Amino acid sequence: MQTNPEITKSMSFNDFKSEIINDYTIAVTSRECSLLGRREVLTGKAKFGIFGDGKEIPQLAWAKAFRNGDFRSGYYRDQTFMMAIGELTIQQFFAGLYAHTEIDADPMSAGRQMGGHFGTHSLDENYNWKDLTKQKNSSSDISPTAGQMPRLLGLAQASKIYRNVEGIDSTKFSENGNEVAWGTIGNASTSEGVFFETINAAGVLQVPMVISIWDDEYGISVHAKHQTTKENISEILKGFQRDEHGNGYEIIRAKGWDYASLVNAFEEASKIAREEHVPVLLHVQELTQPQGHSTSGSHERYKSPERLTWEKEHDCIAKMREWMISNSIITNEEATQLEKNIKKQVRDGKKDAWNAFISPILKDKSELIELLNKVSQTSHNKVFIQKIVNDLNTVDEPTRRDVVSAARKALRYITFDDSLEKEDLQDWINNYFETNQPKYSSHLYSQSNQKATNIEGITPTYDADASMVDGRIIIRDNFDAIFSKYSEALIFGEDSGNIGDVNQGLEGLQEKYGELRVADVGIREATIVGQGIGMAMRGLRPIAEIQYLDYLMYALQIISDDLATLHYRTLGKQKAPMIVRTRGHRLEGIWHSGSQLGGILNLVRGIYVLVPRDMTKAAGFYNTMLESDQPALIIECLNGYRLKEKMPNNIGEFKTPVGVVETVKEGADITLVSYGSTLRMVEQTAKELLEVGIDAEVIDVQSLIPFDINHDILKSLEKTNRLMIIDEDVPGGASAYILDKIMNTQKGYLHLDSQPKTLTAKEHRPAYGTDGDYFSKPSLEDIFEAVYNVMNEVNPEDYPKLR
Repeated sequence: MQTNPEITKSMSFNDFKSEIINDYTIAVTSRECSLLGRREVLTGKAKFGIFGDGKEIPQLAWAKAFRNGDFRSGYYRDQTFMMAIGELTIQQFFAGLYAHTEIDADPMSAGRQMGGHFGTHSLDENYNWKDLTKQKNSSSDISPTAGQMPRLLGLAQASKIYRNVEGIDSTKFSENGNEVAWGTIGNASTSEGVFFETINAAGVLQVPMVISIWDDEYGISVHAKHQTTKENISEILKGFQRDEHGNGYEIIRAKGWDYASLVNAFEEASKIAREEHVPVLLHVQELTQPQGHSTSGSHERYKSPERLTWEKEHDCIAKMREWMISNSIITNEEATQLEKNIKKQVRDGKKDAWNAFISPILKDKSELIELLNKVSQTSHNKVFIQKIVNDLNTVDEPTRRDVVSAARKALRYITFDDSLEKEDLQDWINNYFETNQPKYSSHLYSQSNQKATNIEGITPTYDADASMVDGRIIIRDNFDAIFSKYSEALIFGEDSGNIGDVNQGLEGLQEKYGELRVADVGIREATIVGQGIGMAMRGLRPIAEIQYLDYLMYALQIISDDLATLHYRTLGKQKAPMIVRTRGHRLEGIWHSGSQLGGILNLVRGIYVLVPRDMTKAAGFYNTMLESDQPALIIECLNGYRLKEKMPNNIGEFKTPVGVVETVKEGADITLVSYGSTLRMVEQTAKELLEVGIDAEVIDVQSLIPFDINHDILKSLEKTNRLMIIDEDVPGGASAYILDKIMNTQKGYLHLDSQPKTLTAKEHRPAYGTDGDYFSKPSLEDIFEAVYNVMNEVNPEDYPKLR
């Protein structure tokens, strides 16, 4: 069941009639799925439902304009479109609703996202790219309102890059940039800032993007008069309308219940965007939402009787049915019979999806009950175990939680038993977690052969008379080597192009590689990251530059909700191996302090966080990550660009290993752990500590995510038996993260003779000025005294109290 895009071209009336009826069949099927889906939630088989009812007809028209190679970046109302392009069946719709954890059953997310979140598979079973030009593509949806917009921008920009930059191998990704990126959004969600940010950016960049606004006059229960000036988004965006004097948007309006006009509108939008690379805004008005926003409430609570009557009269499927009958495409009797048949197909599909979902769990339940019956026969607590069995037997539609919870509770009653049955139960529980935990936890990071932790480090090498240069020269020359080696690599950000970034780390590279590969962009961090996500999803290797670490806050929602979850939420079927480049550490002042790493670390699990101490290490990280398929955040040291480093003779070739710490000074008395600019202060302090007889070992973390995969810090603790973590973040931030990794993952506590210590900044952001920095963040003296005090506790005779 798939729509035919050739409907707008000449065909016989019978063929035309057949295609219209096929489209109507898709629309009614989608509507019946919505109606039955709501019932499944209200009866408890599914947790939550949010459906596309009311938007069926415009989505049919959209599907006709959608071509192989195109990309969708939408939201959770687009089920009819997915059905119309042949990427969503009835069974798959319900499998998603039930959270079926098999990718073949729920190809959208293998149960990791609630229903209504759609995506196609860009990667094969070995995590290699499929030929995206031979299929219709949907980037994986996210729930955050308007969060799909920044990614949409990047998906569209990829077409511009492929069309205008020579030398890129576009095989599998583009045919001369002819692909359109299609976005959808609800009218109320256009109130979000990232919507306006994306609209502005697309107009500046002039990319082939069509954004469809589904307008049903409400945002959940809130009317458009509270959402949008003039209650009309296309009206207030008229200033973006293109004219003969400059760039802009094409703005098209259509009524959401007018099938024929919608087909023409979407075809016009496709032609303009595809051929001219002009963004198009398609405002689809007079839509309805027959079941309200979601299963969490009823729209009768907030819509007037007059509005409810109007919605019934203007339901898009009802309107299409009227149009078909009036044009002799179908009779009322034929339509009624067709609808009756569809209802049965949807019920049967729902039943098949539920049986496929519940059958393996019922098998697990039966297996466990048999095992528990055996366990109870040899236990003094038979009566308690049998109660667990009886309770489990009464659960007709169990979850995996019900099953394994019963097994674990039963295990408590045989703690002191010594029997084969107890061992069997223990094995059963352990195997159950080994089998099932990955269904919910795998693919947060790359699992392919290209993952960054598989890439061996290559040490920088130096000529005998290697010159000492500013760190910025090393990073600049390394970027030069990168852009020469990887034709698909590009970088963009605030001040990145013309002046070669604020620290001249890209000096002269725009002139050499062109304005599309080394580009300036506006002050709009969310869409800078979105550009990177979208382009990376289409085979390019973007480096998105956020000028300072503090400014990452503007983009953190997109990084956290979209980039960091992409590989996970698609069970490894999509990836975006982009790099976010920024700089921070040791600045002065509240908003230029670079001290938010604790918050960042806890929000971006799913991407690597790399914190090199100098520009050589940073350059090595870029070289490593560009060989991998894992996204990363690389934080360069802002105060390192003018510090002198030796110039390597293997620029572009050396690689800093990911997840590997480096011991920069060996010692015997205490292990000092830090990273970034603070690491250099620790090194200096370690020299001063030698003057009082304290021999500290200094370890550079280098990579916060992943962290010390070889457990080298543990090896250090086996020698020193003492630990201190020094960090410029607030208390409980990155230092707590590092401490948790060392204590709980590496079990470092087994080798400690003293309490592990953390030395951090104060709880507030740093005050401005040199003195503000000194009294806000760890100073050389703070580090010295903190280490000295540890040794004072150990040996007060040799290390009398300082103060």
